[in-house]
Amino acid sequence: MKKKITKINRTLFELETGILLFGAVCQVFVLFLKDKGTYSLGLWIGILIAAVSAFHMWWSLDRALDLPERAAVKFMSTHNIFRYLFITLALLAAAISRTANPLSAFLGIMGLKASAYMHFITKKISTLVYGEEVLPPLIDEPAEGQDM
Repeated sequence: MKKKITKINRTLFELETGILLFGAVCQVFVLFLKDKGTYSLGLWIGILIAAVSAFHMWWSLDRALDLPERAAVKFMSTHNIFRYLFITLALLAAAISRTANPLSAFLGIMGLKASAYMHFITKKISTLVYGEEVLPPLIDEPAEGQDM
């Protein structure tokens, strides 16, 4: 299992872990609400959307880095619009169907943002799974006016 997890990009793993932690914390508060079912369903639909969005951001950024600058900008813009449309349609579907609460779905989607702020926590979990991060040595750039 650890081999499968460590094949995942470390930053993506930290982001996805934070999204799940955020969902778990929010779920505790849902237990105090009267209509647990629709709020809980909406929350976890939002968490799922946030996790898929995080993966899509990583995937599209990874692909864009291999493209020339103009093509990369166009590629990222197209995929950002695609992602926002998907989120909007999912929230509309939740609102129209009335099976899931759209506000709790939006809260779940905000797990993507909350996860970015929880980096100091998810970094510790990442270190437990991946081990200590080994960064490549810094490349010393010669100061301006210095010859090599």
